[in-house]
Amino acid sequence: MTAVRSTLPDDARKVSCEALQDTLVDLLGLSLVGKQAHWNVVGPRFRSIHLQLDEVVTAARDFADTVAERSAALGVPPDGRPETIAKAFTLPAPKEGWVRDSDAVQVMVEALQDAVGRLRERIDATEKADPVTQDLLISVTAELEKQRWMFDAENFPR
Repeated sequence: MTAVRSTLPDDARKVSCEALQDTLVDLLGLSLVGKQAHWNVVGPRFRSIHLQLDEVVTAARDFADTVAERSAALGVPPDGRPETIAKAFTLPAPKEGWVRDSDAVQVMVEALQDAVGRLRERIDATEKADPVTQDLLISVTAELEKQRWMFDAENFPR
């Protein structure tokens, strides 16, 4: 059943909504990774990293909402259920327990870098199918690249 009819042809809608769903999983998972690190970060840079992690969480959650609404607008219900995220999420995450500030930074650099790499593939995939979705993915990528850069600068020099 389709409650909302899409303006896109079925094949373009399929490409776009797969890209959106995969992005939704990454963003919701990234927000959880960020919060886990936020709650458990320790070390001399605790406060600055603690606050920076919240910036990533806020951006990821805001973009997750926008991505999910784009999918709904195209007639495909987004799936952000916990079991879906747990099953499909594969970005790096912090280990259980306290996380040293430098380790929290490194896991965020890696998670953001992997997310950006996947987004770039989705940008390519949606170029012809749906430039509107592609534009949204470009915006998400720009913010996640900025966040990655800011975390990467935290551990310089290595």
